[in-house]
Amino acid sequence: MGSPALAAKKYHSSEPVFGAMTAGVIQDALLHMARENEQYLSELSDEAGCFKETQIVEFVFLVSEKWSLTESARYQAIEIFERFMLTLTEEFCNSTRAKSEDSSWVLLKQQIEGTYVLRLVSCIQLASKLSFHYSIVNNNMVLKFLQSLGFSYTTEELLESELAILKALHFQINVPAPFAYVEMLLEVLGYNGYLLPTKQLHQMCRHLLCLTYLLRSSIYDTLLKASIDNPSPTKLQLAKFVTVKEDLMLLAVGIIGASSFLLDPDGWNKVMENLSNTTSISLQSIVEAVYAILKHSIGSTVDDR
Repeated sequence: MGSPALAAKKYHSSEPVFGAMTAGVIQDALLHMARENEQYLSELSDEAGCFKETQIVEFVFLVSEKWSLTESARYQAIEIFERFMLTLTEEFCNSTRAKSEDSSWVLLKQQIEGTYVLRLVSCIQLASKLSFHYSIVNNNMVLKFLQSLGFSYTTEELLESELAILKALHFQINVPAPFAYVEMLLEVLGYNGYLLPTKQLHQMCRHLLCLTYLLRSSIYDTLLKASIDNPSPTKLQLAKFVTVKEDLMLLAVGIIGASSFLLDPDGWNKVMENLSNTTSISLQSIVEAVYAILKHSIGSTVDDR
């Protein structure tokens, strides 16, 4: 695999059009996304985020670039894979408990090792079908790609893999993608007059979100230690922090805050205040998120400026 920086640079998608929505539509859409985010957080598994490690993210990003997939598709592929794997994990743990108390992550990985790459590629293929008016990954493309990695699958096995994922997730694969939250908040900020969502800002948000996913572990480790003011968090604190790591609204305000700080530090405070008022996320929480993102993605911090 290439470096995180290479994976971050190698992507493209159609440019969005801002300013086309009316105030009522913006408000309804934002409320819907906020409720969707809250519901997701309320139903989180204790292991949420375990399958968003750097190698998985980088694999999805580079394969998505190879197949010219949209921004939304790459993040949806990661989310689909994460939810599918968590479902398998839960089923495995429940089955193991019924037989013995000695459950093991090692045993789980051994059981799914044979189809791990196939399932991951199937999640990318499913995500591409959600944006059907763009590039869709067909079976021939997948078969050739898997063959180049040394795997030998048939078309039937590809279809079975997709069906297994769909069934496990009850056919609910149109999951929230983080950049949708970023773009919605950019729309709100532009409407409120604090910020015009220009191509430059949008591009910066895309770049930082990509880097944040690739550097997810380091960024959230910094955010955790800052939020609890303790370099050695307890198991309980780690468990409670899962909702912070999976909060798409917090991630979005952090990305926009970091991007606006880099592009317009003079207007940064107004942007932060507006983001806080719009999302009800405290200024302190947003600043901590911005600090963690800048520290690890570009080696700079708010304090340095």
